[in-house]
Amino acid sequence: MAVLAWLGIPVAAGVVAVIWAAWAARPPRATGDGASLAEHQRFRAAMERSTGGHRVPQEHADRSGV
Repeated sequence: MAVLAWLGIPVAAGVVAVIWAAWAARPPRATGDGASLAEHQRFRAAMERSTGGHRVPQEHADRSGV
């Protein structure tokens, strides 16, 4: 009976490993690429607007205090 336990443990671990590998290798879910791309473009446009023409005053450009 002890032999069955010693054989059962690796077999059970192998089955669990196969199930986990199948789950990990499943194809990714479909994402809304169009919506994601539009969101990214809106983000980039907002970042360009927020930093486009802004100049840092000279007194704040050098913060060394020397």
